[in-house]
Amino acid sequence: MKHPENNKKYKGLTVNAGVENLPSVNPYATFKRKKRTLEAEDYIRGIRSGDISILGQAVTLVESSLPADQEIAQRVIEKCLPYAGNSIRVGVTGVPGAGKSTFIEALGTELCKAGKHLAVLAIDPSSERSKGSILGDKTRMNELSTQANAFIRPSPSAGSLGGVARKTRETIVLCEAAGFDTILVETVGVGQSETAAHSMVDYFLLLQVTGTGDELQGIKRGIMEMADGIAINKCDGNNIERARAARVSFKNALMLFPPSASGWTPDTMCCSSIDHSGVMDVWKNIEKYIDFTKKNGYFMHHRTEQAKYWMYETINAALLNGFYQHPQMEELIAKAEQKVLNNELSSFIAAKELLDAYNKNKK
Repeated sequence: MKHPENNKKYKGLTVNAGVENLPSVNPYATFKRKKRTLEAEDYIRGIRSGDISILGQAVTLVESSLPADQEIAQRVIEKCLPYAGNSIRVGVTGVPGAGKSTFIEALGTELCKAGKHLAVLAIDPSSERSKGSILGDKTRMNELSTQANAFIRPSPSAGSLGGVARKTRETIVLCEAAGFDTILVETVGVGQSETAAHSMVDYFLLLQVTGTGDELQGIKRGIMEMADGIAINKCDGNNIERARAARVSFKNALMLFPPSASGWTPDTMCCSSIDHSGVMDVWKNIEKYIDFTKKNGYFMHHRTEQAKYWMYETINAALLNGFYQHPQMEELIAKAEQKVLNNELSSFIAAKELLDAYNKNKK
């Protein structure tokens, strides 16, 4: 490039030509790194040997909606089933702000120090707009994430009922096959459909805090009836007396409910996730419950009912996907939707016509 400043009429001015721009890509590179693709046998071998990296990849495979990934994932799960079922599964739910993640880190750290192999499946809420999730629970559990015998896996709820990812149950199978003897499942929070969480764990813990108004009003009766134990969190500092008062209120409320199917009487406890006080008392209550239900036969009965429940849930999900993914249904759904918006059809008649069309076209 010629510079006008180098003209003779400009005395004392000279501009160097400079250096030609070099390519940003290394011209001497002669190879491309190829990502290794794993087969089902590779996943199974890695999971059984306790390889956390392979386990994480297998969970990603299970959560994938791609047909090719699902085919491999189902083979992996099938091969892992004989090695599953040897853990204590605990679900942790509670109102937003109850300190579920902090409590799980406190309990998980104590369990790891006691020699337990812990897997934490934290369900992160997905945005209704972007469908994305932050998946930041592993970052928040700083102390627990440094434990060698802990595995933390955040997963998007992706619109699942009860704030539990649809594939969490299958992830539990993989974690158990990898040798984890304790599974903690953290839900998004108290909702109308926590049945999903209750149907994949052995012990359902309801976490509550004080200072949020009427404590009993803040919890739906259905959630309390499902709870196998209630822990009043943040029982520290100036909040100790209020936490103890809330414990009495919850204990009295539980007495009004009918006996549970397990024959177990839920207990109420106080704990602090900050100083870890009372946290292991909660765990002792969990162990007491597991021992009680194993002796009276409810433990295996409950797990059998869970397996049946998830079989039907899988059928429902497959039927739903088949309906919306049918190539001829997309146009019919759009037309029916427009008719409903124009008040030409009621929602119920439109739905019936679409289902009739689907049943006719799928043959």
